[in-house]
Amino acid sequence: MGITPEKLLRAELANMQAYHVADSTGLIKLDAMENPYPFPAALKDQWLAELKQVELNRYPNPQASELKKTFQKAFSLSPKLELIFGNGSDELIQLLIMAVAKPNATILTVTPSFSMYKLIAEYVGVNVVEVPLQQDSFKLQMDLLVEQIAKYQPAVIFLACPNNPTGTLWPQDQVEEIIKQTTGLVVIDEAYAPFAVYSMMHLVERYPQAIMMRTVSKMGLAGLRLGWILGDVQWMAELDKMRLPYNINALTQASANFALQNISVFDEQAKLICQQREVLSNALQAMQNINVFPSQANFILFKVLKATANSIYESLLNNKIIIKNVSNDGLLENCLRVTVGTEEENQAFIRALDSSLS
Repeated sequence: MGITPEKLLRAELANMQAYHVADSTGLIKLDAMENPYPFPAALKDQWLAELKQVELNRYPNPQASELKKTFQKAFSLSPKLELIFGNGSDELIQLLIMAVAKPNATILTVTPSFSMYKLIAEYVGVNVVEVPLQQDSFKLQMDLLVEQIAKYQPAVIFLACPNNPTGTLWPQDQVEEIIKQTTGLVVIDEAYAPFAVYSMMHLVERYPQAIMMRTVSKMGLAGLRLGWILGDVQWMAELDKMRLPYNINALTQASANFALQNISVFDEQAKLICQQREVLSNALQAMQNINVFPSQANFILFKVLKATANSIYESLLNNKIIIKNVSNDGLLENCLRVTVGTEEENQAFIRALDSSLS
């Protein structure tokens, strides 16, 4: 008789669900917070010329040394802080949680927020405390957060700034207060930094227990799967022990290095996305029977008031447009999230949504 998964694998796996990505083939894709603008043609030719120089028979630079120098220059990083790259932010979240995974260890985050914090903690067997955001406004409940931090003493607190899927950017003084209140690490996840009015990088420079996490995905390089964390040299030295060797492949290193040497192109694209975000938000607010939430990211969350989120989502699919159905029975009841696309994509979405609502 063959060995069944139930006999060999951890019992917790039976109750877990794999992360689902919807098929978007042939659709206007507004579900994954991607930059809708490709490389300009002239840059693409230069990029391909760079890739021709990569020796695929050799292992990549284990520390991505050249890429680190480019990052430090492109983002004006403090020389007092150290960088670690990951195969997307997901690998870095996993690295951080695995590093603190002592018996009965706990991580803390808010809800709703990026689902991978909780999912990866569950994969690793670490306890999760989720502190709900305020109803309707999605602001932090600071008193409750401070209370839960004192009660559970989390090893790591994850704060998405701006938050996904709400688009909320927390006040800097509140994030600083959380850092002061905890005895663990605070990870400030700025995946959507290109679209926000301010960064909290100065908090990482001020507090050794604060770590910055970012990704190149939202700025226009989602296909590279490259994330990075930045923090105190002592902490990064310990965390780097958990990083798998050669985790950033040679093609990714070469591509990211070239792209960030031309970061002004992506800065201009981010400005376009922010402009289109305002156009899209205004158009949504002009519609009846939905509630639109303010956003500092490249997406907008809205709540359907008279129809159901499921029916609107299916109606949009019938119009060849896919957005993200984030609706549940909690704070996101009847909510949908749309990525800011090109002007043409946004107008097609507005027309289809208006038709669906009526």
